[in-house]
Amino acid sequence: KLGGYGLMRVMMMFMEVGMKISYLFMIISLLGGVFTSLVCLRQIDMKSLIAYSSVGHMGLALGGIFTYNYWGMCGALMMMVAHGLCSSALFCLVNISYERISSRSLFLNKGLINIMPSLSLWWFMFLACNMAAPPSLNLLSEILLINSLVSWCSLNMIFLAGISFLSAAYSLYLYAFSQHGMLFSGVYSFSLNFTREFLLMILHWIPLNFFIVKSDILLLWL
Repeated sequence: KLGGYGLMRVMMMFMEVGMKISYLFMIISLLGGVFTSLVCLRQIDMKSLIAYSSVGHMGLALGGIFTYNYWGMCGALMMMVAHGLCSSALFCLVNISYERISSRSLFLNKGLINIMPSLSLWWFMFLACNMAAPPSLNLLSEILLINSLVSWCSLNMIFLAGISFLSAAYSLYLYAFSQHGMLFSGVYSFSLNFTREFLLMILHWIPLNFFIVKSDILLLWL
């Protein structure tokens, strides 16, 4: 995320060269976004899945930066902020499960809705944000990035459709596998949620969903 912001600042110095090679970086970033999204659908490690999803979203942001237009730059910054909050919360949720199950495998972290239903709600809300459901900041950032990339080249719609569909697919896959199904038989003792964990979730969720009300902070910065 910080590297992407640094790239946005430095690119203005190399605009002439960047305009000539932007198509190359755009193809690499969008293809990378599609391939890493496909990799996410084959992951059984929850932490790896979320890490690969970050790579896929940053491919979309990088493509927006290399369009060299206002919507692309604003959408990229917005996606970096939104996905920074969203992926941080998802990593935290994985750690909460890991502290209790002692495994990050989706084969062992099954049926968590039976023992932690309140945490299951947080899983749903953050994975909904991850697939750019309203009213999250991810939705506005994807709208801006899709507009900028399609206006640059209409063929980008093929890659964008793949990234958007696959991000929803692996988010649903992670939620369905971790929350539903039979509970792992090796769980003998279990501590329930702590207040600090809920506070941590709330402090991620509020800015992620309420920044869209005051989105001009991220739109009117150039």
